[in-house]
Amino acid sequence: MLNQTSETAIRALILIAMADKEKLMTPKGIAEQLGTSPSYMAKITGALVKANLLRSQRGAAGGVTMTRDPKTVTLLAILEACQGLLIGNYCEAIGDHPEPVCAYHLAMKEAHQALVSVFSRWTLAMLLANPGPAADGPTNCKMGFFCRDGKYVCLGANGLACESAV
Repeated sequence: MLNQTSETAIRALILIAMADKEKLMTPKGIAEQLGTSPSYMAKITGALVKANLLRSQRGAAGGVTMTRDPKTVTLLAILEACQGLLIGNYCEAIGDHPEPVCAYHLAMKEAHQALVSVFSRWTLAMLLANPGPAADGPTNCKMGFFCRDGKYVCLGANGLACESAV
């Protein structure tokens, strides 16, 4: 359902949205904080810029920043920026026919509609409200954020925490 690129993009957007709004973040800096490769992060941020979720500025003081309020950034927009349109055409026999021709296609059409509905409803702001477990919660959360001293921090691949104010 979600590939690694989409999950990493969500983590990167959380980190960028939690950062100082006046400060640009470089793909290399984001990659270091998330414990991923700088070239992979450059690919991801490029896709997010192309989808108008991030703004890019070149130069020595360059980097990326959010273009939109996190309340308006849906998970669907993030997924489609990274994975392309979520298309639910599972039956080659239908061509332009509007109705499903098999039970499997009907099931996949329903699953597709449910995914689009859920991913359209959830926003980046909703994830920012609780990007990780509480301080006494599990530390193996896939998003890699946890609460320390009342603010969320990102646990990078090296096991070191990088703090970002909420």
